Amino acid sequence: MNDKVIGIIGGMGPEATADLFMKIIQKTKVEKDQDHFRIIIDNNPKIPDRTKAILYGGESPINALINTAKNLEKAGVDVACIPCMTSHYFIEEIQNSVSYPIINAFDVVRECIFKHYPNVKNIGVLATTGTVKTGIFKKHLDFANVIYPSPTIQEEKVMEAIYGEKGIKRGVKNEIPLNLLKSAAEHLISQGAELIILGCTEIGLVLKQEHVEVPVIDPMDVLADALIK
Repeated sequence: MNDKVIGIIGGMGPEATADLFMKIIQKTKVEKDQDHFRIIIDNNPKIPDRTKAILYGGESPINALINTAKNLEKAGVDVACIPCMTSHYFIEEIQNSVSYPIINAFDVVRECIFKHYPNVKNIGVLATTGTVKTGIFKKHLDFANVIYPSPTIQEEKVMEAIYGEKGIKRGVKNEIPLNLLKSAAEHLISQGAELIILGCTEIGLVLKQEHVEVPVIDPMDVLADALIK
């Protein structure tokens, strides 16, 4: 029986939150509606931008993140997650504010690599500049050589695809952000990447395995798997 109540600390961004919600539904083996997990989502897009806070001293998102997490606690969730990789920079503070466990997407990605790609030593990461600058991927993937795009590719391809005028955050999911991300992925492969992690939840809305010639891990896929265990 799928009796546990799953919480999603969401809104970063809203479409990435909805994508994780759908992944959980699609991965759950059911015969009828009642077989699904109860899922409670606080889709809070008013949480201040995480990258601006980390890189430029912008408004901290921590109070809003904690309040959102506490809303889920009041609603009675048994376990929760955060479909925003950059927000994991603050996960310890969020976890300390609530009694239920928050599954760390970085931990499940690490476990996925150990299980399915044990021989991979060079891992490419496409993520926001905020996530890159924190070093959080290198911390969790300390067994491998983590490869990031060059500064120029990072800003002109990756960040433009996410935050640009025709970027994913603005609801654009056509060939414009896709081609930018494909180019960034090809750059990582040219630098020796044997595997690529889609280290920002928006990226996985556009860039898929069929667009890349090496294995791709979407953290939201493995996070959904972990939540329904």
